[in-house]
Amino acid sequence: VQLQASGGGLVQSGGSLRLSCGAPGHTLAFYGVGWFRQAPGKKREQVSCISSADSSTWYADSVNGRFTISRDSAENTVVLQANSLKPEDTGVYYCATVSFALCKTDYYNDFENAYWGQGTQVTVSS
Repeated sequence: VQLQASGGGLVQSGGSLRLSCGAPGHTLAFYGVGWFRQAPGKKREQVSCISSADSSTWYADSVNGRFTISRDSAENTVVLQANSLKPEDTGVYYCATVSFALCKTDYYNDFENAYWGQGTQVTVSS
């Protein structure tokens, strides 16, 4: 299932964005979902994950306490609320269906571009 990320934009440092991940034609509640990002010239990295079983969550140290991942069942989306944004949060954000356990590792980061589908650009100015 290829997911679609949206909600990115240009914000000042300290600002907030609400990123949304959708799966037209599929019920996202059945899947673990991960958010990943790739900054210019850098490798893709995992940001946050939510499990399918009990909606357990995981966050990278760099975003823990600032980002919140959650499910919006009514909209069939997974939301990444990004607060207190920093310039180093700049990058293209992608979402994908994942194994929750593997999402917390580097397992998915080298997957080919076709796996990731449409991303959304987040730019944080200082």
